[in-house]
Amino acid sequence: MFEGKSVAITGATSGIGRAIAEMFLAGGAKVAISDLTSPQDTADEIGAVAFKCDVSKEAEIEEFIDNAGAANGPVDIFVANAGVGYGDEKHAAGASNEAWEASWQINVMQSVYASRVLLPEWRERGGGRLVVTSSAAGLMAQIGSASYTATKHAVEAFAEQVAFEHAHQGVKVNCICPQYVRTNMTKGFSMAENSKDGFLEPSDVADALKKAIENDKFLVLPHPVVGEYFKHRAMDVDAYIGGMAKLKSKLRAETLPLKS
Repeated sequence: MFEGKSVAITGATSGIGRAIAEMFLAGGAKVAISDLTSPQDTADEIGAVAFKCDVSKEAEIEEFIDNAGAANGPVDIFVANAGVGYGDEKHAAGASNEAWEASWQINVMQSVYASRVLLPEWRERGGGRLVVTSSAAGLMAQIGSASYTATKHAVEAFAEQVAFEHAHQGVKVNCICPQYVRTNMTKGFSMAENSKDGFLEPSDVADALKKAIENDKFLVLPHPVVGEYFKHRAMDVDAYIGGMAKLKSKLRAETLPLKS
């Protein structure tokens, strides 16, 4: 279904990004991948072309799109997948300014930077597709990382804005909101590995994206239960906050040292 499409994906040397690249390639697309460090080995393994890109820098996003276009033709689908997460220290506002700024630039602004380049092109060509990797934390919250929650909420909202502002120009948008997925970011993270809702593989996320594209769905929910949680949160925010507070207390009790 993606035969001949030109796809550009950030953060694609491993995990969700690589799985999405493999999914598009299997569907007949021409794929350009990027990462902060050299992505060439991954590109050679899966049959893509590779470029380095620091997604926190607008000029490098522009260069990546130009390079992808030169290699595979004008970009039809852009996947803003690169992301970071930083823990809070002591309290919800405890992360450093540097952590907040990096979260903002990488988790949010890469999609803005890419859209500044691509939306005018897609408008002229009659369509295109933006895929944003947000998180279940973009619909609810991630305990222990206010910067992750805030920026994932922000990029989900930006994706919504692009979707309705440019629907009449043929632009499609998908926003991926999984819970815990087996990637470098969740390695050794007990909350992820013990999740009652399942610890998914990157390929599960890629499959969910493919189905969402086929069914023209904005939200991509590899863990379908996230949709139910989101509905309950919207219906009763106070109950949601109370439940999250109880979960936070439970997790804190489990990690406190035993008293003699």
